Amino acid sequence: MKASETQDRIKRFENVEAVKGTNLESEERDKIVLHNGLPFVPASTGGAAVKAIETPASTGGAAVKAIETPASTGGVAVKAIETPASTGEAAVKAIETKDLFKRFEDVDAVKGINLEIEEGELFGLLGPNGAGKTTTISMLCTIVKPTSGSASVYGHDVKKEPDTVRGLIGIVFQDPSLDENLTGRENLDFHGRLYKVPRNEIADRISEVLELVELADKANVIVKKYSGGMKRRLEIARGLLHHPKVLFLDEPTLGLDPQTRRHIWEYIEKLNREKQITMILTTHYMDEADQLCDRIAIIDHGQIVAMDTPENLKHDVGGDVVIMTVSNGSDQLKTKLEHLEFVKSAQLVDGTLRLSVDKGETAIPIFMDVARQEGVAVPSIALHQPTLEDIFIKYTGREIRAQEASGFAAFHGPGRR
Repeated sequence: MKASETQDRIKRFENVEAVKGTNLESEERDKIVLHNGLPFVPASTGGAAVKAIETPASTGGAAVKAIETPASTGGVAVKAIETPASTGEAAVKAIETKDLFKRFEDVDAVKGINLEIEEGELFGLLGPNGAGKTTTISMLCTIVKPTSGSASVYGHDVKKEPDTVRGLIGIVFQDPSLDENLTGRENLDFHGRLYKVPRNEIADRISEVLELVELADKANVIVKKYSGGMKRRLEIARGLLHHPKVLFLDEPTLGLDPQTRRHIWEYIEKLNREKQITMILTTHYMDEADQLCDRIAIIDHGQIVAMDTPENLKHDVGGDVVIMTVSNGSDQLKTKLEHLEFVKSAQLVDGTLRLSVDKGETAIPIFMDVARQEGVAVPSIALHQPTLEDIFIKYTGREIRAQEASGFAAFHGPGRR
């Protein structure tokens, strides 16, 4: 019998048990070694192809080949795992919602939101105050119960399995929530106790997260002596202490100076890249969403009005954006300009006219001529490439401002959306 021919079938494959369930001769089995945690036959055996596993259709899936090692490869594993789509086993989404709905008395805060967020994705939620983003996040975090629809975190229903979901998530609140009379290490130790982190592991985990956010040398300093940026980093460390699979970041850089904001961005990107933690970010800073997020959903009036990558969303506006500050007759000027053939769209927001055009440098003189003919004063005019701010205004009809930022800590039930 050749080394590649097995008769006994096994339904489950684990690297260390790759040859379990086979009836190879002991001397043949000894020739199988591990390569990157998977079994293969070295060239000295002749390189005969080895099928470490075959899962017959009777086990509920199509045949799966764990490894093939043709002689021509010199015994190097070619296929680690090959799972045909016909197996019918779809990967579990990190977060999934279906027709998620929330009503507070006579107010529909969230109206049938559908999300599918992949593992390791950094997903952004943008929306003005009252749009429904805080309510959506609060339902995902089990703080608020959905009125109807469903939501799950790694396949666990937020209504039926709230305790399990809470063990899978970490939250960095918008408002400060540290005990400033404790040291950084003591804050983390207290959090670890709340999340029932094993006592024999907690010291190592605290050291791990402090190193991650570069606060190891400040671990024994009272938190009231921390700067704003240090406190934010400690809160991120706290959110990671119990090894969550999903981290919610609510306005993580609100109120920080530009330099500190950039440093927090770097930590967030590092965590997402190195730890493959799924992250859900709410922010009103358009540059922050553009810099950090793989995809963005814009929520308005409880519904998702746009969702895509930042680049694709900006491409949707297309061309250039001309911004005109108008002192008088803004509606009149808008009506005239939006009927010009080369104007793709025109929006009037707080006395500012935004026009999407193909060639802004040639459009500006024409716009100014029309304004003069209509007797409309234009104190300033500017040209720029499309930004997320333009996308936001296109879909919501208004700008997003700092005072509109909302957060978990400010959530007070029916009055908050």
